[in-house]
Amino acid sequence: MSLNCINLSFILSVISAGLVAVHFRVENKPIGHSLLQETKKADTAVHKDRMMPDASAAYAPDWERPYPQYQPVGSQLLPFPDLRPGDITPTDLYRYGGSGRTSFSSVDDVGDFKEFYNRLSQQKPKVMERWKDYMELRYDFTRKGDPEVTMSRSKPVPVGPVTRLPNAIKSWEHLADLSPQEIRERDLFPEGFRPLAHPLQSTGHMLFPQMWTKQHPEHDRFDVSFDIPEEYLPEFPPPLFLTTRPDLGDVSRGREITQANFRELFDGILSPEQIEGLRLLVTKFPTSWFNHSKHRLTPEPVHGVACFDCHVNGHTNGAIELDPSTRPTLARVRLDTPSLRGNHNNLLFSLKRSIRSTDHFAEVEEYFEGDISLQLQIGGRQLDKVSTNRMGDFNSLVGLAPAPKLNRLGRLDRARATQSELRGEKLFFEKAGCGQCHPAPFYTDNSMHDLRVEEFHRGRAEGWVKTFSLRGIKDSPPYFHDGRLPTLEDTIEFFNVLFQIRLSSEEKRDLLSFLRCL
Repeated sequence: MSLNCINLSFILSVISAGLVAVHFRVENKPIGHSLLQETKKADTAVHKDRMMPDASAAYAPDWERPYPQYQPVGSQLLPFPDLRPGDITPTDLYRYGGSGRTSFSSVDDVGDFKEFYNRLSQQKPKVMERWKDYMELRYDFTRKGDPEVTMSRSKPVPVGPVTRLPNAIKSWEHLADLSPQEIRERDLFPEGFRPLAHPLQSTGHMLFPQMWTKQHPEHDRFDVSFDIPEEYLPEFPPPLFLTTRPDLGDVSRGREITQANFRELFDGILSPEQIEGLRLLVTKFPTSWFNHSKHRLTPEPVHGVACFDCHVNGHTNGAIELDPSTRPTLARVRLDTPSLRGNHNNLLFSLKRSIRSTDHFAEVEEYFEGDISLQLQIGGRQLDKVSTNRMGDFNSLVGLAPAPKLNRLGRLDRARATQSELRGEKLFFEKAGCGQCHPAPFYTDNSMHDLRVEEFHRGRAEGWVKTFSLRGIKDSPPYFHDGRLPTLEDTIEFFNVLFQIRLSSEEKRDLLSFLRCL
């Protein structure tokens, strides 16, 4: 017999003996014990690092329902075009919907910078001529400001309405008498009341008004220029008021606060921690399209943008941006820079996101785009929590503009107000219903609402937006979150139609008088 055969016989005999032994042990175990239990224990011990495989996801085949705001692409909305950065975009982007190719940006979206620069700078005259024609379709910007009513420093408040009525409509009262269904079916909703896009939305991002770029040419873009006349923008530079030192009046002393002068202006007024927060707010950091990489819209590399470059002196210069809370870029909402005045009273920050503190806002807005993939490529602030807390601390010191006709509870002082202003206040809180979302004393409910403007025209649902405070409203034109309403008169007409209030011409004048007191 060979050695292999002997080994095989030995192995078989061992196995046989083992089975007998197992059988004997099983037979002699206490009642309730089983071979299956032993096997499971052994299997668990050997394979304890394994996980159960994931089951397939649930699926509801009848998911597509006629929900009130569901707008299928193809039947109700056009599909977003797939565009490169810098490609000319449709003026009526509110008619488009669907998803984009990707949510992520890259420095390499710009291939060769020289080619990118030449292409966009050469097409800029065409872009601006086309956009100028569109803005003239929406607005008549020939009206002058009111020399009798000024902003906090002295700039005349713009007068409206400047939104153009459709040819078939005789007056604003005529439009307000129509139902939402009739306005929509007859396509009578003014173009100026519909969402306003960025002049070149395929690149989007921050776009500064001419009064700013004249002072700061490093922020002048080679692809597009600002689109709203200076007469319809806040005064520049605006005054800055502090909640802690109202006795000082305008602490900026008529100057734009920068890295060069912030210490001179505030040493002896602020605490050292607050001064450090202000230093960070006036420090420029790289951001999308304004940085040292090829992913930029300036001929030469730049340091970037500071918080106070848009929120100049804690207020606003009217610069625009795209809301970072959604994608694709063509779906993003144009944002008119809001004022930081009175932020100590706000509970919501940003247009559509539930950001609950000024320091959190400083933290998440580091790149203005909500794109962490691009953030790493263009270099970053890398601010720690201590730094953003200090930035938030200073933000919370920016006071509201003086309102001498309001009492301590934010209502009109009857001894100082005119009869027109008092009638306007009554309209605000009663017939017009403005006070439901804008209650005194700070004229915001710190909530979000869906105005469902799409019920008046064939456009994409805009969704929920925060209620901005109306305190100091005359200092911060244009109005609404995207700046589509250039004057307070336009704003009154917009909401008169939207909520079907049917105000008379005299009631509108009274309401305007009250709003100018805030």
